[in-house]
Amino acid sequence: MEPTSVVHSPGFAHHGVAWSPFYDNRIAIAASANYGLIGNGRLQIVSLVRTYSWLHSFETQDALFDLSWSEIHENQLVTAGGDGSIRLWDITLSEHPIRVWREHTREVYGVHWSNVNKGIFCSASWDGTVRIWTPERMHSMQAIPAHQTCIYQACFSPHEADVLASCSTDGSVRIFDLRAPSNLPHPAPAVSIQAHSGEVLSLDWNKWQPYTLATGSVDRLIRVWDTRMVKSRDNNTGAICIKELGGHEYAVRKVQWGNFAPDLLASASYDMSCRIWTIATPPGMPSLKAIYDKHTEFVVGCAWSLNDPAVLASCSWDCRTHVWRALM
Repeated sequence: MEPTSVVHSPGFAHHGVAWSPFYDNRIAIAASANYGLIGNGRLQIVSLVRTYSWLHSFETQDALFDLSWSEIHENQLVTAGGDGSIRLWDITLSEHPIRVWREHTREVYGVHWSNVNKGIFCSASWDGTVRIWTPERMHSMQAIPAHQTCIYQACFSPHEADVLASCSTDGSVRIFDLRAPSNLPHPAPAVSIQAHSGEVLSLDWNKWQPYTLATGSVDRLIRVWDTRMVKSRDNNTGAICIKELGGHEYAVRKVQWGNFAPDLLASASYDMSCRIWTIATPPGMPSLKAIYDKHTEFVVGCAWSLNDPAVLASCSWDCRTHVWRALM
């Protein structure tokens, strides 16, 4: 299994990759000098027509850990910064962002644009809060104290506009319904899952099955959850683990469901591999479909193509993003 394109930016470890929802062959990469520990960040926009070519590159004074394309404007996207900032960029304009928000007090590690309510996006920070934003406002619309520890990722449900989930260093996943009663300052979690014994680094909603969520953890496991509320033994709301996927040798840094099939899941790991799984196998049968091991450092991000159901992009601390055919 060989990459069809390799995007290399020496000196800048790649932290996140995202496909444009408007252009089939355009990706954006969030990158950082010195693995994000200290130094500059870089946002890179790449065209993958025939071979790859740089379209735009934007420098920042601190690391960039994540990014998300706008769902309403073809040339705009947001980035998550190590200095606690969120930046909105227009790739047709100058080298400066068109808006900067600085409400978070620690690193912003995740951003996600809703593809149901396309006018909003959320951010997840190590300050323990998830915030809801719209490009038209100078301040956040809502701040949710989702966890008492660092939050790695938050993402909106692709099925319900007011539902989002977050994951944290405390090993939990919390699901919020933003339609909280008006007398409450912020929504309480509708479902709280003690998902793993270690930090939960990533989560993703299944695009086809409304109540299905996948999580990846430092315990090297991927778990798939049915998030419909059930009563657990201690009378707390929870969820049912319907599949556990083991095989990675180190922490699972990223999970992402396929866009064209309900059973396919991709994962990226500190073991320097990406893996493709299916949850459709009967109990006792192997779920692993493919292993991609062409990176030479931690693989920290992966994203399925929005146009070709077999193509995946993976990004790594080896300063490279690979685009490869995950399914033959």
